[in-house]
Amino acid sequence: MTKEMLFELPNINNTNRKIIHVDMDAFYASIEMKRHPKLRRRALIIARDPRQTHGKGVVTTANYVARQFGVHSAMPAQKAWELTKDQRPVFLPPDFATYREVSAQVHDIFREVTDVIEPVALDEAYLDVTENKLGFKQAIEAAIYIQSKIYKRLALTCSTGISYNKYIAKLASDYRKPFGRTVVLPEQAESFLMQLKIEKFQGVGRKTLPKMQALQIYTGADLHAQSERFLIDRFGKMGYMLYRRVRGIDNRPVQADRARKSVGKERTYNPPIYDELKIQAQLKYFSGLVATALAHKNLQGKTVVLKMRDKDFNTITKRQTLAEYIYQSADILTAAQELWATYGSLKHGVRLLGITMTSLLSKQYENITLPLIY
Repeated sequence: MTKEMLFELPNINNTNRKIIHVDMDAFYASIEMKRHPKLRRRALIIARDPRQTHGKGVVTTANYVARQFGVHSAMPAQKAWELTKDQRPVFLPPDFATYREVSAQVHDIFREVTDVIEPVALDEAYLDVTENKLGFKQAIEAAIYIQSKIYKRLALTCSTGISYNKYIAKLASDYRKPFGRTVVLPEQAESFLMQLKIEKFQGVGRKTLPKMQALQIYTGADLHAQSERFLIDRFGKMGYMLYRRVRGIDNRPVQADRARKSVGKERTYNPPIYDELKIQAQLKYFSGLVATALAHKNLQGKTVVLKMRDKDFNTITKRQTLAEYIYQSADILTAAQELWATYGSLKHGVRLLGITMTSLLSKQYENITLPLIY
């Protein structure tokens, strides 16, 4: 799309939706403090200890004690150590298996309210509660419900931003962290956006910020004062987007995560199988197919299901739920072999055999965008 085409797009603003952005507070660090209560008052940094890695590694997140000293995610672990060394900081490597499991429990609470959920990472998501399962008339009621249930069930806190679009909802969730709740109604959007520092606007990152400041744009009000032509000429599509965002316009829908509930492969045999070696070969074959299917969809699963049917059409389905999410063929095969050893039988032959993976979760929820060693 050319710059000239951008000027032809209409400025339609849908203010009828009710959208919540949920952002867990220092999620990984909070889980670790829950497991190790003595760390609550310590500077806790989720990263490999730079004293053991020759200064290598980056910070995944940190608790609010450490943040008071300037520690933040993506910071070199060595820098985090230097900022907090007088506080005797604690470094813990990330435990993504546990974080994924807790994230799934948080999403279970989301689904009590709505199925229109757009996960962003393990620790944040957008929810459209315009229509919701619990009949809340006001989005703030849904936000209160979610925050309360997460705290009561998981002993964790989250912050929520509530507005009529995704952009403002995300800005609002960051406004009063931790354990904050900010509502921005359509009639409040302009005043809310005007007073924000320009670096708070999504899209204004480390490269864009100096350019904004060079143009004397320091706040939302400064941004709002610029013409559409001015911003597009200098920032292209980003300028087009920011021109609309600072005016409270963002009509992007909440993209519901309609992840598959299961991934499986099975086969019918004629004649039936009576040979243990053939069964083992088929289990290995199916495990590989399931692993490939999971990889193509960027999924991982926690429950392995083995389906067996004999020559008399008697069907048995057994499952094993694992402690951690898996996606590799060897792990799937191990679980399937255990199920076969416990419940399988060649007495009446095997007419059908299959492996299915359920309790699925997107691997992108790990949100690992930075190398742990560099």
